[in-house]
Amino acid sequence: MKIIIYTGLSISFEDAKAILDSDKDNEIIYKSPIKRGDILKDLDEKVDIIGIIDGVFHKSPSVGHKEILDVINTGVKVIGSSSMGALRASELDSLGMTGIGHVYREYSNGNITSDDDVAVILDPDSLEQLSDALVSIDYNLNEAIKNKIITKKEKEELIKIAKSIYYPNRNYKNILDKCDLDDLKKEKLIDFIKSSKDIKNEDAKELLKYIKQMTKW
Repeated sequence: MKIIIYTGLSISFEDAKAILDSDKDNEIIYKSPIKRGDILKDLDEKVDIIGIIDGVFHKSPSVGHKEILDVINTGVKVIGSSSMGALRASELDSLGMTGIGHVYREYSNGNITSDDDVAVILDPDSLEQLSDALVSIDYNLNEAIKNKIITKKEKEELIKIAKSIYYPNRNYKNILDKCDLDDLKKEKLIDFIKSSKDIKNEDAKELLKYIKQMTKW
């Protein structure tokens, strides 16, 4: 089988290959975040499964609904999670696309609706992530409530601030600089966030494990 995975942001190629790598029966090709037109070109490669994790949002046209459906209608299995993949899967799951993970479920049940809830920006040279996705912030703040670090009301204030910040500038520092939490609580929250899960990364791993199970590695 030939499998193409679009990622690089939610999970690195190296970490992805540690979960799902080529063998004598299956060829895995890892590609940078998907943009408009990429998925139709994959048909020329006689692909069997396409996993969409990351995609381009604003710097060029995003992967379109119709082109995904056109590929699905040829018999290719298309699976999405984490970021652009989760968004498109929530929109097309009734038409044959498979969604995986927390972010997909959040889109599907209407808890998040905007494209930029999963969008981040990277340093073009180092590829270091310079912003935090709203869906990850929301997930981590909910976990902070469970661990009694912040209250539900404080979380609501932090999310309101996060939504007011344009996504390229949305990160924990900029959010906390604008909130009313005392310094001790901010410090505890920062320490908690440093040790918390990256939900987009966890969803990416889940997609790769799902495909691994599909192909009976």
